[in-house]
Amino acid sequence: MLLALLTGFALSQAFRTVTSTLAHGLQTEFGLSNAGLGAFAGLFGLSFGIAQLLMGIALDKFGLRRTIVCALPLAVAGALLSALAPSYPVLMLGQLLIGVGCSPAFLVCTLFVARHFPPERFAFFSGLCLGGGGLGLLFTGTPLAWVVQTWNWRVGFAVLAVLCLLAWGLIYRLVHEPPSPHAPPPSQEGWGQALRGFFQLFALPHTWGIVVLGMSCYAAFLSLRGLWLGPLLMGRFDFSLVQAGNVALGVSLISLFAPGLFGRLDPGVAGRRKWLGRASLALAGFFVVLAFAPWASASVALILFMGLLSGYAPLQYADVRASYPAELTGRALSVFTMAMFLGVAAMQWLTGSVAAWASAQGLDVYTVVLCTIATWLALASVAFRVLPQSPLLAQASERPTSPTSP
Repeated sequence: MLLALLTGFALSQAFRTVTSTLAHGLQTEFGLSNAGLGAFAGLFGLSFGIAQLLMGIALDKFGLRRTIVCALPLAVAGALLSALAPSYPVLMLGQLLIGVGCSPAFLVCTLFVARHFPPERFAFFSGLCLGGGGLGLLFTGTPLAWVVQTWNWRVGFAVLAVLCLLAWGLIYRLVHEPPSPHAPPPSQEGWGQALRGFFQLFALPHTWGIVVLGMSCYAAFLSLRGLWLGPLLMGRFDFSLVQAGNVALGVSLISLFAPGLFGRLDPGVAGRRKWLGRASLALAGFFVVLAFAPWASASVALILFMGLLSGYAPLQYADVRASYPAELTGRALSVFTMAMFLGVAAMQWLTGSVAAWASAQGLDVYTVVLCTIATWLALASVAFRVLPQSPLLAQASERPTSPTSP
């Protein structure tokens, strides 16, 4: 069942990273500026993030299966609409539908793991889920680049629509919800009460550090992999579309294993937040180095290494799970996922606007964009260290723990 759910997450990963490969075709056909391209890429994250609130409530009220089965057809419809889009506004509507349709895709996986696997293995198995979802990133590397170069970007969207429909069929046929001692009873709250419950999480001081870092780490990786990787390599080093796709494929291959590796190396409650703060600050430093790297080979090697370092997302999810009592786990994971994708939307929009400004000023667009991402990530890392942590973490770190290696 988890493998079937992961097919939906893999397609979600493909949709959210498609812009880097389709960028040239979209800009050529619709005359998009860098700011317009950033808005297109960011709309997925914006619609995905905002929909987390409603999807989180739906998961509590209706369960995992019904929520994902009802939502995923919107992504199919959005991909088909994008493939046929006669104008930029219609293309944006398709992107909006895709974001909403994909919004529960990873959340259903994390909740399935939380309910059906031991708590001490959560980081490991959520890491495997993130790695499995990386199969979608593989498709938006060389395979999609070849499709687009052979035909056009519209065929790319059509292929994604077919794959998404197949994923929906697998989930509909194979996924059921077996009883679990960790699963809460279906929520009897009304939609208004449930929404108030989500916003009450922000009254807890430790939520803010989690949200700030959540809006930054994945946003930085996805802004590079999903938006700027292709334009950077093609614009700065004259790579062809397929050559840039090969680099994207390499990053995607690494992303299959990096989350599982970090999940396996999870230091536990006592050391997890230190790892998160240091890893995010190190990643910010590598963005600065990439901004000024003068050689193609060095830039490619650096991008691949940054793909490996970006695999620490399972530690963030494990930190969220450990920071709230069991009855708030679903809502907390929803809020964190919402923060991640609102951060993606904001960063992609901001970098698109910054790129347009840099071009107008005669500055190197990619240097300014990468330094902007680095600054955002560094500030978030500092904020995560300074803002309060959950008192549950201190209590958990004082209790003796058993080895968690698989």
